[in-house]
Amino acid sequence: MTDALQPTRLEVVDDSDRHAGHAGAREGGESHFTVTIEAAAFAGQSRVARQRAVNTALADLLAGPVHALSIKALAPGE
Repeated sequence: MTDALQPTRLEVVDDSDRHAGHAGAREGGESHFTVTIEAAAFAGQSRVARQRAVNTALADLLAGPVHALSIKALAPGE
């Protein structure tokens, strides 16, 4: 994701412990994440376009080990 979107800010939080027992939750975590990303690439893009860009950059992870992803995508200054 860092190569594709070149973020100026990237925060990744593993929320898996909050989803224990839910669908897609794995023992040991690393299945549910919250991502906050700021990148110039998001300037002028809609919220949906930004989320699509993040999903595209993380397609391999979303097809496998990551079950759920909450995305907050911002342009610089937002």
